Amino acid sequence: MSTLAAGSQAITPPSELALTARVEQLEALLANARAGFTGGTAAGTTPASGVSSTDFASALQSATAAGTAPATGEAGGQYEGLVAAAAQRNGIDPAILHGLIQQESGFDPSSQSSAGAQGLTQLMPGTASSMGVSNPLDPAESIEGGARYLGQLLRQFGGNTTDALAAYNAGPGAVSQYGGVPPYQETQDYVTKVLGYAEAYRQSHPSPSMGETIA
Repeated sequence: MSTLAAGSQAITPPSELALTARVEQLEALLANARAGFTGGTAAGTTPASGVSSTDFASALQSATAAGTAPATGEAGGQYEGLVAAAAQRNGIDPAILHGLIQQESGFDPSSQSSAGAQGLTQLMPGTASSMGVSNPLDPAESIEGGARYLGQLLRQFGGNTTDALAAYNAGPGAVSQYGGVPPYQETQDYVTKVLGYAEAYRQSHPSPSMGETIA
């Protein structure tokens, strides 16, 4: 599913502005990593030669580095229970599912792309149908369908989150063809952003300590 910008709002909370600034930093890092190469290509097209996997790995490391991702504020807060439940049912990290939804739709359940992807997890009609989703614009159905599809991709790619996210964006065929994240600028940016959002979510939702769990 291609990247979809979040719906515009009249007032943007400071926490979301900080998150946007962090994403822009990650984009700048990726752009600098490609300096000297010909322009990147969108997913599904012939990639430019010479894209360095080392540079992409550095961008991923920056996106997931502890202490570098900003808090996500209340983005998607009303769907937190649905996200957690869907993630548990499908054996995936709720932070990754949260990051995916943040990147795909900005938590706007009415989002629709020009390519036909719909809803919070931006499922294409065929994918939605295969995941048992009858109404992609229904938040609960979209979250469950997206979680189910991501879980399927994780199993297909041996639990590799980076590859599964790349497949969610560019298609599993492209990931299989290149043996990992394909050298498409859109897909590499997508993976980096989702992981950055996921890390921000983890930092704003720390796991309870042992004492808190027992109490």
